[in-house]
Amino acid sequence: MNRLSVPVAAALFCASLALTGCAGAGKGGAAARLDVLASWMAGTFSSEAQSAQDPEHFLNVRLIMAPIWPERRDGRWLYVEQAMADKPDRPYRQRIYRVTSSDAKTFISEVYTLPGDPLGYAGAWQDPSKFNDLTPQLLTTRAGCEITLTWDEAKREFRGATGATSCPSDLRGASYATSEVTVRHDGLVSWDRGFDASGNQVWGATMGGYQFVKVSN
Repeated sequence: MNRLSVPVAAALFCASLALTGCAGAGKGGAAARLDVLASWMAGTFSSEAQSAQDPEHFLNVRLIMAPIWPERRDGRWLYVEQAMADKPDRPYRQRIYRVTSSDAKTFISEVYTLPGDPLGYAGAWQDPSKFNDLTPQLLTTRAGCEITLTWDEAKREFRGATGATSCPSDLRGASYATSEVTVRHDGLVSWDRGFDASGNQVWGATMGGYQFVKVSN
C-alpha cells in the first residue's frame, strides 16, 4: 500500500468521512465519538476479498449491522446478522448490540440474544420497524461477552476485545470464547475463537481475524 504524507492522508481521511463525523471523532467528545462508532459499525460488510486471497482459511461471509430503536437514549442499538454469502437468508449468527460510552475514548458493545427462533428476524434489517414490537426486556444478555473498545487517535480506529476468559461458550466443545475487533471507517476486523477448558482452540479462524470491507452504509 502506498504511504501518504500525514497531512495528505489526514485530509483524504476526513474528506472520505464527511458524512460520518470525522470532525466529531477528532474533537474527542464522548457523544460525538459514540455517533461515529455507531455509524462505522452500521452497514453491509463482506469478507469476499479475503476469502478470494486465502480460501483455505477464510470463508466468504456477509455481515450486516442495522440501527434499530433510534428513539432510545440508553445507547446505540444494532441488529446484527451474519451469513455465508451464498446463503444470505439463513444467517448462522444473529445478535443485538448495545453500544455505549464510558468516557471520550472508551466504549462498550454489549451482546444480546433474541427471543424464540432468531430466524424469524432474518432479513429484518431491510425494515427495522419489524423490531418495534421487540423490547430490550425481551432480550437475553450474554454476560461477560461485551467488548470494550478504545479510540486510537493515531490509527483513527476503535480497537477492543472481550475479557480473556469471561465469555462462556459451549459451541463445539468450547468452554469460553474470545472476540477481538477493530472498527474503521471503511470496514472492520473481527476475530472470534472458542477454547476448551485447557485453553486449546476448538473453533474460529486460526490465521487471524476476518477482514470485512464495508460495501454499503
